[in-house]
Amino acid sequence: MNFRKLGDFLDKMVSTGRTPGCAVAVYKDGKPVYTYAAGVSDIESGERMTGEEYFNIYSCSKITTVTAGAQLIEKGIINLNDPLYEYIPEYREMTVKTPEGPVAAKNPIKVGDLFTMTTGFNYDFNAPSLARLYEETGRSYTTADLARAMAGEPLSFEPGTKWQYSMSHDCLGGLISIVTGMPFSEYVKRNIFDPLNMTETVYHTTPEIEARTASQYTFVANDPEQQKLSMVEAQIRGNAKEGYFKNVGKAKVGGHGLDPNFDSGGGGLISTVGDYVKLMNALSCGGLGATGERILSSRTVEMMKANRLNSELLKCFTWKQLAGYGYGLGMRTHIDPAASGSIANLGEFGWGGAAGATAVMDTKERLGAFFAQHTLNPREEWYQPRLRDVIYSCID
Repeated sequence: MNFRKLGDFLDKMVSTGRTPGCAVAVYKDGKPVYTYAAGVSDIESGERMTGEEYFNIYSCSKITTVTAGAQLIEKGIINLNDPLYEYIPEYREMTVKTPEGPVAAKNPIKVGDLFTMTTGFNYDFNAPSLARLYEETGRSYTTADLARAMAGEPLSFEPGTKWQYSMSHDCLGGLISIVTGMPFSEYVKRNIFDPLNMTETVYHTTPEIEARTASQYTFVANDPEQQKLSMVEAQIRGNAKEGYFKNVGKAKVGGHGLDPNFDSGGGGLISTVGDYVKLMNALSCGGLGATGERILSSRTVEMMKANRLNSELLKCFTWKQLAGYGYGLGMRTHIDPAASGSIANLGEFGWGGAAGATAVMDTKERLGAFFAQHTLNPREEWYQPRLRDVIYSCID
C-alpha cells in the first residue's frame, strides 16, 4: 500500500480552491494504515489543518443511525416489514399529497421504508406540524417527539413507490428511542460508540469541542446563477470556480441542531476523522471493531449494503456522483461499474454529508476510510467519485 497519491490529491486538487482544508483516515484489515490533513482549518488565522479537528459530519450521521437500527433487527425488536404504526400509533392513518389536496394513503409506512428513504417524507424542518412542536415545547423536544410530530404531515407519495431523500432517518432515530426506552444518543453510545472506543463522536458540542472544531465555510460564487442554488443543490452540483469562502461559524446549520434534547439521526453528529473511521472499519470488517467487539453480524452488514431499489425506484436515485450506485439500508452501494466509471469494487458502500464528509467501505477489501472537510457546498459531483478512485488506487 502506498498512499502518496491520496496525499497529493488532497494537497494539489482538494485544498487548493475547492475547500480550505480537509483530512482523511484509512483502515485496512482492521488496522489504521493512513491519516493525512491538507490545507487550513481556519482561513482567517491561517492555522494549518492537523487531522485532530472536529467536523459537523451531517448526513454521515445516517451511517450510525442505520447501524443502530440494524442491531434492533438482529435482536428481533423490529422487522423491516413491520408497519411503522405498530410502534408509533400516530402513523396508522396517513395522507398523501395530490393536486386536489391530501387523500388517504393506501400503503402503510413500513419500518424498512425508514431505512431506504421510501417513506414519502421530505426534508422540511419547518413543516407546520414541526413548527407546532417547536412552539408547544419551547424547542425542548426529543428525537421521539420529532418522530411522532412528523406523522402530522401529508406524504409526498405512497410509501414504497419512490425514493426521496428526507427526514426518514430522523424518524428512525425516534423509533429506536421509543422501542429501547432510552434517548437515541444514549442507545448509540452504549451499543456503538463505547464498544468501538469512539470517544470523540457526539451529538452536541461543548466549549472544549468547539475550541477544536474547524471553522465552517460556504463557497460564495461570483456567478449569480450559482448563488441561487439551494444548500442541497450546492452541496451536490455547485461547480463555480470563481468566488470566495465565507465563514459561517462552527455550529450545525439546517435542522440538525435545533434543540439540546434532539439527537438528529439524519445529521446530528460531530466527530474527528480518526474517531469516526472506527465505525467505517467495523462495518468493512463485517461488524467486528478493531477493539475486538462485534457490533453487527457479517450477514447483517451484507444485508445493509445490498441494493434495495428496483428499476422504478432507481429512476428517482439520480444524483450524478452516485451514477452506477444503488441504495441499501441507508447507504449507497456500487452495482454498475460501467455506469459509475469507478474502480471501486462492486458492493463498495457508504454515504456523505452536507459539509463534505464521506465514508468509503468495502467488505471484500476490509477497507474503511473517512474523509472530512467543512465547506457546506462541497461539490460532491466533483470530489466524491475522484476520492473513491484515488483511495482504491492506493491499496494494492
